[in-house]
Amino acid sequence: MIERYTSQAMGRIWSLKNRYQKFLDVEILASEAWAELGVIPREAAALIAANARFDVGRIDALEQETRHDVVAFTRSVAESLGAESRYFHYGLTSYDIVDTALSILLVEAAALLHNGLAELDQVLTEKALRYKQTPTIGRTHGVHAEPTSLGLKFALWLAENRRNIKRLERATAAISVGKISGAVGNYAHIDPFIEEYVCHKLGLEAAAISTQILQRDRHAEFVSTLALIGASLEKIALEIRNLQRTETRELEEPFYRGQKGSSAMPHKKNPVTSEKICGLARLLRGYAVTALENVALWHERDISHSSVERVILPDSTIALDHMLQQTIRIVSEIVVNEKQLAANLELTGGLIYSQRVLLELVECGLSREEAYDLVQGYALQAWESGLRFRDLLKSDQLITEKLGHKKLEACFNPDYYLQRVDYIYKRLGL
Repeated sequence: MIERYTSQAMGRIWSLKNRYQKFLDVEILASEAWAELGVIPREAAALIAANARFDVGRIDALEQETRHDVVAFTRSVAESLGAESRYFHYGLTSYDIVDTALSILLVEAAALLHNGLAELDQVLTEKALRYKQTPTIGRTHGVHAEPTSLGLKFALWLAENRRNIKRLERATAAISVGKISGAVGNYAHIDPFIEEYVCHKLGLEAAAISTQILQRDRHAEFVSTLALIGASLEKIALEIRNLQRTETRELEEPFYRGQKGSSAMPHKKNPVTSEKICGLARLLRGYAVTALENVALWHERDISHSSVERVILPDSTIALDHMLQQTIRIVSEIVVNEKQLAANLELTGGLIYSQRVLLELVECGLSREEAYDLVQGYALQAWESGLRFRDLLKSDQLITEKLGHKKLEACFNPDYYLQRVDYIYKRLGL
């Protein structure tokens, strides 16, 4: 079972020790495959599997001399072997090892991210159900529009999160590929059986065609998917930031005992974690652009992508892992100010019910244009005068004649706007 994702777990995946262990796993399986073909003695392959070791410090020292990490790795391992070392890294080029190992690392990282998305699914589901029938004001262009359900906000994020789970699964499949095809990908010095054997043992698919490397459209798809997931987390964080404004105060990040919001102003409770998530989402988008730049390389390969990937692949998975953890914490402990939700519904003095009044007037015989202009006139008067919209409507003889007191009052009930919430939830399987 995959370890529950934590920052430490993701960090361990990208440690040099784990990276070199994946190198060694590939090398040992390649030796086994050569032995299956009878190219190297089975005894040699068995000794390599039993005795091959590496030392990260020794690899670092050798790399200072060789200026080549894979050569440093193979020399470090050779020091742990005897005469069988002649068969270690037999017929392979560096990126047969590096790229196949990198795919394993990405699959491991993706599994932890998948766990995080699954946990976020759970907390979003819980909030969507809890606040299913809680009225709140909906806003378009930042301006009060019409009442809606607070639960629908969480349900919307939940649906997007589920799409992200599927996106990550597709991107993981794209990167679950290995290659052991030699210096330019034509198997000149290696039997394709070696590739098939190693990839099968590692749970990877053998690339149908490669050069010296796996093609970087795969990695670009993976990083772009991480950036898209980050954008979804930013979407959640940005809404929380907006709803935590002093003028709004409908939602708030959890604020813990002993926490400080400002070094100067003791009253401050700032949405700092949500702001952090928004900032890291920008970083992920930058990494996605960089990954796309890696797709086009010279001929059968150059090395321009390598230095980039040593930064963007660990960093993007670690950053998204952190963003997921923080989003889960915020959503699960979100502070919902229901009194403020109710107060904000009345902030405009009933203007948010203008469309319902309009439609009721149309149903009572007015043309849509006549009804719109009539309602808008009183709406604008309410905006400018501060008078209550409902009172202004009641002062109009035509409106009161058409609707009557009871029907007019019914137009100002927020529950009307929640009548089809069950329908939406059913479509989401909630």
